Amino acid sequence: MSEELELARRVARAVREAGGRALVVGGWVRDRLRRAPSHDIDLEVHGLAAGRLRGVLAGLGAVNAVGASFAVFKLGPLDIALPRTESKTGRGHRGFRVTGDPHLPLAEAARRRDFTVNAVAWDPLADEYLDPHGGRADLARRRLRMVDPATFADDSLRVLRAVQLAARLEFEIEGETQALCRTVPLDDLPAERIWGEVEKLLLEAARPSIGLRAARELGVVDRLFPELRALVGCPQEPEWHPEGDVWVHTLLVVDEARRQIDDLPYPQRVAVMLGAVCHDFGKPATTAHIDGRIRSLNHEAMGVAPATAFLGRLGVRTLDGYDVRGQVLGLVGHHLKPGMWRAARDGVGDGAFRRLARKVDLELLARLAKADCLGRTGRFDCSAMDWFLERAQSLGVEHAPPAPILLGRHVLALGVPPGPRVGAILRQVYERQLDGEVTTLEEATAAARALLAESL
Repeated sequence: MSEELELARRVARAVREAGGRALVVGGWVRDRLRRAPSHDIDLEVHGLAAGRLRGVLAGLGAVNAVGASFAVFKLGPLDIALPRTESKTGRGHRGFRVTGDPHLPLAEAARRRDFTVNAVAWDPLADEYLDPHGGRADLARRRLRMVDPATFADDSLRVLRAVQLAARLEFEIEGETQALCRTVPLDDLPAERIWGEVEKLLLEAARPSIGLRAARELGVVDRLFPELRALVGCPQEPEWHPEGDVWVHTLLVVDEARRQIDDLPYPQRVAVMLGAVCHDFGKPATTAHIDGRIRSLNHEAMGVAPATAFLGRLGVRTLDGYDVRGQVLGLVGHHLKPGMWRAARDGVGDGAFRRLARKVDLELLARLAKADCLGRTGRFDCSAMDWFLERAQSLGVEHAPPAPILLGRHVLALGVPPGPRVGAILRQVYERQLDGEVTTLEEATAAARALLAESL
């Protein structure tokens, strides 16, 4: 038994002794029924007023309280709340008045939840499930169904939750729920809330394409992501893309990318997945029939602007201090390089790798390029990406360009006064370092002296 579950049972016993009943609610119960791993246990306590509940919890450890008209208590990793009702007071995800009521019947308390599969409660002492809205039957059918059609649309974020849950659980969205989702305005959602659901879709689903496909079916793509909408129907040369249009290809690439990221740190996982989504954003503007074939010339460079707009709409910039936006744009702008450079490998010098490493993480680029290659139907040789990564690793530039050998203090020691001239010399010597002409400090200093002599 996990420490979190043991703490939940301790809380439930203490609540029972005080005359109340504590139930585990939400996604943890859903995942337990699916025999899937889950975290973040939430408890709902019936029969105890907020003050009494806090006193009971204080006997178990340090308690923090949040909420004004309703009570939510933090006890270690647990969120413990009273049953509550929500009434709509204005537009937006936060436009609700929430009221805690310890005597609210379970069926009414569960009515505020989004989908029936999230509205099942579990008594951790009796090992009993309470299912007032048929969530267990919907779990068996592998479907997402709204709990209350009268209030579901009050929270527009639920449309995006339907999308990411459909992907994570690999469930179908029930017909009436789909129809209502198509009518819900999404223009009140802030970027951080949209990104929160997209992030779960891309990182927590084994096949994010399920969610992207659902997003298109529910009109989310049309309303929020015009860059994705432009991919639908954009043709590709059948010889290289027998799978179909750019939209279909992108779904395949996203799923391939998802298979390749589990060993990466979180920000790099985000960068690869967003790179997979955005990598062909330049194709709609560049695709044309040329000499009887479908071409998308310069689509890498042309994809940077729409990718920038897309990332801006999600509010994605840096994560944990890592420049995710910069990396995604680098991936978009250079995703064909591994294949092209392998084809012309005799003409691609070490300097090209060192310079490209200044623009993008070459390991992430190799991973995205491999997903791009594999994200097609048919049989294709995707070994170019392995060659590319091995070459980058042999040069030690798979994650960053080489550090400059010559530094400002070295130039100042040559008698150059502080100013723009120092920077100019550093840049010129660094370019020679990237080309492999300068490999030691002695060689770098000699190159600087030569540049100074030339300028006399």
